[in-house]
Amino acid sequence: MKDQPTLQSGSYFEAAALSALDLFKDLPPACLRAFHAASAVRDFRSGHTFFRLGESGEVLFILEKGAVQTFRTSGKKKLIIAELNPPAVFGEMGCIGQRMYHCSAQATKPSRIRTISRSDLDGLLEEYPVLTRRLLDLVSQRFVRVLIDLDATSFRRLIPRLANLLLEKAEGDFVRDLTHKKIAEHLRVYRESATAALGELKTAGIVEVKRKQIRILDHNRLKRATRE
Repeated sequence: MKDQPTLQSGSYFEAAALSALDLFKDLPPACLRAFHAASAVRDFRSGHTFFRLGESGEVLFILEKGAVQTFRTSGKKKLIIAELNPPAVFGEMGCIGQRMYHCSAQATKPSRIRTISRSDLDGLLEEYPVLTRRLLDLVSQRFVRVLIDLDATSFRRLIPRLANLLLEKAEGDFVRDLTHKKIAEHLRVYRESATAALGELKTAGIVEVKRKQIRILDHNRLKRATRE
């Protein structure tokens, strides 16, 4: 077993919290109660790997607290698919079709996760067909999002994409803990390309680059760079 999570006794993910997810919105209270009764909650450390690309799907995951990243790897190159914040569903590909995970998932912060086994989920899907349709909708939406991201990777210039990323990650004037390697992973490019693009923004006086910290010197010019 990859990790030894701590079982949360008495933990209760209320129906209102489940309803915040599109997968469960407006479902009958009986369905929410059944899902709650069939599922369990555990805490996982940061860095815990929930599943890897190609593994057989056994569990559907609900992120209640913390953060989870889904990604694929090719050699040493990492392709970030999604960065999930609560509440969020992941591992859905392991519950349909070939029942195989098509990416890896890892906690990027200490996280509280609700899980339901594939067999228990199958029973709910049979009893509540609307839940089946919504699960398929979720898979479709995420597939389309990946295609859009791939399209952006192929056809958009690097500087606008980098400018967008910095604005998304900024806390005031600062972007912290975003290394050149992480930038490359987010933008799906080689590290050297990310470093060169960041260097252009630095030379233009738009940002200041220090170790694990980027300071935005001119927000207006950085916003304009997203459109250039």
